[in-house]
Amino acid sequence: MEEEFDYIVVGAGIGGSVVASRLSQAAKPSRSVLLIEAGPDVTDHPLVPDGMKYSRLLHSEIDWDYKSIPQRHLNNRACYQAAGKALGGGSAINGGGWLRGDIEDYNDWARLVNDQRWSYEGFLPYFCKTEHHHDETVDTAIHGTAGPIHTESVTSTGRKYPLRRQVKAAWASAGVHEISDMNSGSPLGLGEIIENRQKGMRQLASAAYDLSKVKIRTETLVKCITIDGKRRATGVELLDGTTLTAKREVILSAGAYRTPQILMLSGIGSKDVLTSFNLDCEIENPEVGKNFFDHFAVGQWWKLRHPEMNLAVGSAGWTDPSLFRGLPLDFVATQPVPRDGLRQALAVDEVKVVSDGHPLISSPRAHYETYIVYAASNAENPSIPLDGTHITTSVVGMLPTSRGSITLTSSDPNDAPLIDPNYCSTEADRYVLREGLRKIMQVIQETPEGKEIVEKETVGNDFKPHAADASDDELNALIRHKGATLYHPAGSASMGKVVDMELRVYGVENLRVCDASVIPVPLAAHYQVCTYAIGEKAAEFVLKNKSH
Repeated sequence: MEEEFDYIVVGAGIGGSVVASRLSQAAKPSRSVLLIEAGPDVTDHPLVPDGMKYSRLLHSEIDWDYKSIPQRHLNNRACYQAAGKALGGGSAINGGGWLRGDIEDYNDWARLVNDQRWSYEGFLPYFCKTEHHHDETVDTAIHGTAGPIHTESVTSTGRKYPLRRQVKAAWASAGVHEISDMNSGSPLGLGEIIENRQKGMRQLASAAYDLSKVKIRTETLVKCITIDGKRRATGVELLDGTTLTAKREVILSAGAYRTPQILMLSGIGSKDVLTSFNLDCEIENPEVGKNFFDHFAVGQWWKLRHPEMNLAVGSAGWTDPSLFRGLPLDFVATQPVPRDGLRQALAVDEVKVVSDGHPLISSPRAHYETYIVYAASNAENPSIPLDGTHITTSVVGMLPTSRGSITLTSSDPNDAPLIDPNYCSTEADRYVLREGLRKIMQVIQETPEGKEIVEKETVGNDFKPHAADASDDELNALIRHKGATLYHPAGSASMGKVVDMELRVYGVENLRVCDASVIPVPLAAHYQVCTYAIGEKAAEFVLKNKSH
């Protein structure tokens, strides 16, 4: 006999865990909720609880471990694309950065979809609802103190990194000054890193949100959403052919890679793509899988001038347990780029004069983030052991204009989707990264404090050390050689193109999407914060439907 549930949620990552929990707890009369996850329950996984071990979970059995197609703007490199394959999804393998983003980014989103519910002010109650801030005296108009997701700062955990004072002073010498709260909606400046940890330990979305009333099926792969002749989602078909019925709604929360893949396998997408894989086109929407974007990072390694002073992870004296209660860095520097330079880069891409009203230059924006991380290691070319002799810097383009796509490689749900991030395909993106690299090299190489910290850049055989006055060509070569994802994929089922303003998939009833794939524009944020809020919003949208 076919199993029936009121709601079926596909994907137990952040969005899926939140919406499943809220539906099971709040629906009256009580409704049955099924949460399906392709990966295992990792509650007892030996590496998951300690968030400092996240790098050992990449490429593991709980990572989908995808590869992009060769990227033509990155020396034809195929790039690694991480995605959590576990109960908890990305919250099981991520680094834990809790960065909300800039008011301007969310307001751009609201303007694009003409709905103020998606503005920063529209998001703010849900940010607060999610959050249990580490400082209970914080302004409760902008932060929550009773939510399920606990935050911690470097200061609140008692981490006293030996380079903190010098790093802060080096940024100040380069004109970047400290701000008190980088999650206030105005992140420009030097902010102390915030992470979603509790006593230094990882918080799984599937544990932080109560799933006690939810039926959970792990290690279960969904083949497609089932759709009846009236274009209504009726449930899901599993890989083994089993059909499960959703009497009210199906909510797809499989992430920015698999959500568009499942939509296409369900007959929702470009007719040309679907028919090429012998799939029936139930609802034609060529926007499925388009508008994909990701945050792209470029790192450098730097040899410390005084490694004997136990300044980085791997040093013999780096033993204080508090130092391991979070990521080994103090600050995130969030910066705009020069307006005129970006205007010229945008003009190259858009082949027209760029007006002052262009959203990326009309006001100071959070174009890039930079980190100085007190750790470094690399297998070869150059070989850098994790021995405390080096630190790492990273520059991240936060508002990319490059757009990629997700599509099918076959009609088999076991197969990975075809992932083309189209990284660094625009001059604007390359310009932002070059400016960010020049800024961090100014901090490291040209300030008195930076010179005291670092002796030199350590590079591979094909490069010479860089300087802040490096040419565009030299920096473009560095970007092509070393750039990689920061693990923030989004946009592939965009609001206004694939889903409406209440996350309902266009053209089919009783089907919503609840994950980062719905984000229509890049945000200068780490997307888990936004995705928790999307899950909270999705549950409210479902519950307000009186027929549900």
